[in-house]
Amino acid sequence: MEKKFKTEIEGKEISVELGKLAQQANGSALVTYGQTAVLATAVMSNNKSDRPYFPLTVDYQEKFYAAGKIKGSRWIKREGRPTDDAILTSRLVDRTIRPLFNQKMRNDIQVVLTVLSFDGENDPSVAAIIGASIALSVSDIPWNGPVAGMTVGEDENGKWKIAPALPSKEENSSEILVIGTEKGKDILINMIEGGTLEMPEDKVIEGIELVGKHIRKLIDFQKTIIQEVKPEKQIVEIDEITEEMKNEVNEIIKDKLEPALYDQKTKKKGKQDLDKIMEEIKEKYEEPDLAIDYVEGKIDKLVHENVLKNGKRLDGRKLDEFRKITGEVGLLPRTHGSGLFKRGETQVLSVVTLGSPGAEQHFDQMGGEGTKSFMHDYNFPAFSVGETGRMFGPGRREIGHGTLAEKALKPVIPAKKDFPYTVRIVSEVLSSNGSSSMGSVCGSTLALLDAGINIKANVSGIAMGLIQDEKTHKVLTDIQGHEDHYGDMDLKVAGTRKGITAIQMDVKINGISLEILKDAIKQAKKGRLGILDEMEKTIKASRSELSPLAPRVYTLQVNPKKIGSIIGPGGKTIHGITDETGADIDIEDDGQVFVTCDDADGAKKAIGMIKNLTREIKAGEIFQGKIVKIAEFGAFVELAPGQDGLLHISEFGPGRVKSVEDVAKTGDILSVNVKKVDDNGKISLELAKKPKENTINDNTREKQKS
Repeated sequence: MEKKFKTEIEGKEISVELGKLAQQANGSALVTYGQTAVLATAVMSNNKSDRPYFPLTVDYQEKFYAAGKIKGSRWIKREGRPTDDAILTSRLVDRTIRPLFNQKMRNDIQVVLTVLSFDGENDPSVAAIIGASIALSVSDIPWNGPVAGMTVGEDENGKWKIAPALPSKEENSSEILVIGTEKGKDILINMIEGGTLEMPEDKVIEGIELVGKHIRKLIDFQKTIIQEVKPEKQIVEIDEITEEMKNEVNEIIKDKLEPALYDQKTKKKGKQDLDKIMEEIKEKYEEPDLAIDYVEGKIDKLVHENVLKNGKRLDGRKLDEFRKITGEVGLLPRTHGSGLFKRGETQVLSVVTLGSPGAEQHFDQMGGEGTKSFMHDYNFPAFSVGETGRMFGPGRREIGHGTLAEKALKPVIPAKKDFPYTVRIVSEVLSSNGSSSMGSVCGSTLALLDAGINIKANVSGIAMGLIQDEKTHKVLTDIQGHEDHYGDMDLKVAGTRKGITAIQMDVKINGISLEILKDAIKQAKKGRLGILDEMEKTIKASRSELSPLAPRVYTLQVNPKKIGSIIGPGGKTIHGITDETGADIDIEDDGQVFVTCDDADGAKKAIGMIKNLTREIKAGEIFQGKIVKIAEFGAFVELAPGQDGLLHISEFGPGRVKSVEDVAKTGDILSVNVKKVDDNGKISLELAKKPKENTINDNTREKQKS
């Protein structure tokens, strides 16, 4: 039976249609937000998988037809691998819904979110979150939802605004997506993703609070739908450990867990000791998954009790203390800038490369086409955690962490008009024991300063954790691997001394209260500033000059009408300049020309050639010009490369001249005076009577070229 439900947020209608599409899925919903529509489906397999973890996958699919577009690729029109934006949205929804499942379930669950219509204004990720929640809620799949989320952004007056229109890719703006669920009358926050322009903590919190009441409205809306549908949930078989097995496992791990976790100076040694315990369990049982899950639960309980009762962390630090930090710059002899950041056992090497404006990244996706002049990529090889593994391209983790660091750094990168370079940073995680994404932010800042890029402010990042029970909670500064795995929250905050530039949070529990979130954000500020202090012991300000290995970009402004003169027919002129000088030339529609060259002499020569091509010739100037073409009505004289003037036949003699060829030929050098330059740039000439001071001859032009 088809059903339709409607609500609105800040005047924007949100509608939900059930039963019309994808009827064979366990649950489905078409969510329309403005004119953006997303089909959400949820399916659960009938049989359990043999994987030793909860097997959930979330796939968000962008369709070009949704925006009335055909893919720009000349050869392939079908959508291929997901775009980075699609992968980020898949991760976002996954992080939101995953904590609300029973983690002991082993039936495969897949949530697919397909964008069917996109109006370019209303965020499809918001519709996807609501759609995933409703599809799961009205299905027979056991799930402890619903959830709801909304974006909040700054308006032109710096005030928070709910559900702002989507910004363009390169537009700097502050925006936060907040997702939550409910516990009784309270709203719990379970996911945050945002980028802000050095925003003070109090204002970030204010924006998150503003979303809270809208989350309440959207959850109540979903509860109305659920009550109307009255779904019957399946009873999924979940294997439980027997008391006998518990006793046997307790004997194996007796007096071993705490030393393996707490008495180790390195993660590697602790991992080896825990691995020995797990190997002993695997040898004892043919199907050891239940026993291993039981041990994981014991570790989780031990970590919680030690923090809450004794304030005891795995490595003995205070709750608000970050690990030892070291930094180094200029490690690599042939790169444009490099920074090595180490915090505890997390070690990240970040490398900066500078390129011409033409080296920027082009993208073609559902939301439109565009370019990026600043990029950050993140790599996480298996050796960084002491493991082996196949070397594939970037996975969802790499794309997610790389984008978070890029978001944190973007507000401090100089504007293109002040620094017309393409900037790419690659962060290589060499060793990881927690918060390598925030380590990438710190390493990248060191590398940018080493490269001589005058960034607006230094940026650091920190990961905050949480241990809580029904009665109390403790916030942990700078969590390491086990504190992330067994803790209840992972809150990443990056920013400058002035304020936050990026924030991300997910949880292992249903959600956290706004009060706990406030505590964590404020404690993160103390840690972030402390880390900046340590980083600035290595390098505090950018080097006085760019790396000598970096190309130099020179900017000049020409009349936009002269752009064709630089390019030439079929690009012949611009290619000729590039071939002769070795410079890359990029031209904007407004007449800005960027000349990029490794060699200063080559750049100087290219600039001279461009100036000659685009020189604004004025009436009264005298040139020594060469006749390049003869016509019945006169001769065309080259005044500058690519710029000719007409010397009418009547100008060739005191008497009547029947043919120009009677008195001149192609290649002759004449002294000519500019009579007139009309509005279309056409130049009229006359023979010069005698040289004037502003005469421009071949020698002068040769000097200009050099």
